[in-house]
Amino acid sequence: MDIIKTTNQLADILKEKNLSHIHIKEGEFEISVSANTVYPQIQAIAPVAQSAPEAPCPAEQSGNFVKSPIIGTFYAAPAPDKPPFVKVGDKIEKGQVVCIVESMKLMNEINSEFAGTVAEILVKDGEAVEFDQKLIRIE
Repeated sequence: MDIIKTTNQLADILKEKNLSHIHIKEGEFEISVSANTVYPQIQAIAPVAQSAPEAPCPAEQSGNFVKSPIIGTFYAAPAPDKPPFVKVGDKIEKGQVVCIVESMKLMNEINSEFAGTVAEILVKDGEAVEFDQKLIRIE
C-alpha cells in the first residue's frame, strides 16, 4: 500500500463528497482523515500491532553526562598515536580531562564535572558533535 497516494486519494474523496471523516483499516495499517474548515487533517497510524520491542530512550539512561560545551569534532585521545583519555570502566575524578572537542582548529580539553565510573562513550572518535550533546555517561 502506497500510504501517501492512498491518503491523498482519501483527502480528495473527503473534499468531493463533503464528508467530515474517513477511517480505513487494511491489514495492520490504519488511515484516518478528518476535515476542518481550513484544510484536511491527515493522521496515518501504521502499524497497528508492533511485534518488535522498542529501543530504550536515551533520556532514560541513568547517571551523569559529560556534554560538549561547543560545536566541533570529538577526539577520545590527545593524539592519534596516544591512548584515549578514558575508557569504559575507568574510574575518574571531578575535573579530569575526558576528551577533546576541536573547534576552529583549537583543541579544547573537556573536563568531567563528575566523579565516578565511565559507563558509556556515546560518540565515536572523529565524529562531529553539537553544543550540549551528550558525550560520555558517568555512573
